[in-house]
Amino acid sequence: MIERITSNADLEEGMAALVALHPDWQPIVARTGLPPLRLREGGFPGLAAIIVSQQLSVASARAVWNRFAGVFVPLTPERVLAATDDDMRLSGLSRPKQRTLLALASALVERRFAFEALEHASPEEVHAQMTAISGIGPWTADVYLLFCLGHRDGFAAGDLAIQEAARHAFGLTARPKPAELQAMAEAWRPWRGVAARLLWADYALLKRREGINA
Repeated sequence: MIERITSNADLEEGMAALVALHPDWQPIVARTGLPPLRLREGGFPGLAAIIVSQQLSVASARAVWNRFAGVFVPLTPERVLAATDDDMRLSGLSRPKQRTLLALASALVERRFAFEALEHASPEEVHAQMTAISGIGPWTADVYLLFCLGHRDGFAAGDLAIQEAARHAFGLTARPKPAELQAMAEAWRPWRGVAARLLWADYALLKRREGINA
């Protein structure tokens, strides 16, 4: 069974472990305090929400999701596969997101993919299984891993906010590329899920400071 982050106590344990692993985490923890858990629903509705909201602002994502969820009732793979052109038009989804959701629904109905199989998988196995579905990339897999599964050792090396936070927090000369950040994060196992949350929280503080200084 995978180790999960399900409570603030888990976050506190991970924060203490990261500080013990490397002193550079101490000022980050001091700045951010306890980061949000950000846990969310899993399964088909949870992954569909991640796909729908990708590359959208929070407000836009909420509006599109409400339209989508209003059309696809009940929200199941079978309902998505039965969608008409009018359903897709009314949902407000872009063509690429439509194709991704159809590919996911097909994989589930045809039993080429199962959410239950992710419950006992390593981060690398979750990535492999999810990205085998057309349209699902590493970022989507990472977000599901972190917030739907709550995996303690999930990470999101391809997330621009995490990359920028790492550049600032660790005094790097340039924003690290995903492979570079992934290599750095190896030293943070098995608490990369807490490291990701701390870097997201630190990025939010960084942007707020930049706004004040502008």
